[in-house]
Amino acid sequence: MARSNRKLTDSDFVMFNVVYEDGALSSNRKVPLTEIDGAADTAGAKAIIEAQDRDIAEKSGRPRGRVKTIERVKRK
Repeated sequence: MARSNRKLTDSDFVMFNVVYEDGALSSNRKVPLTEIDGAADTAGAKAIIEAQDRDIAEKSGRPRGRVKTIERVKRK
């Protein structure tokens, strides 16, 4: 079976801006479109971003605050 050499493009992701409870902002966080239930699924995206934050915190040793709000970035 042949492998696909298809690379992920910007259309394969949905971008979100994340505000944490401590006031920190993380802009343009990528969430794979295949992992959420449509582009408007902010609850699913929040869970994925929180999982990304846990993974980053584990690797860096610096925990992130809790997510306060999440907002989808509108494409230009």
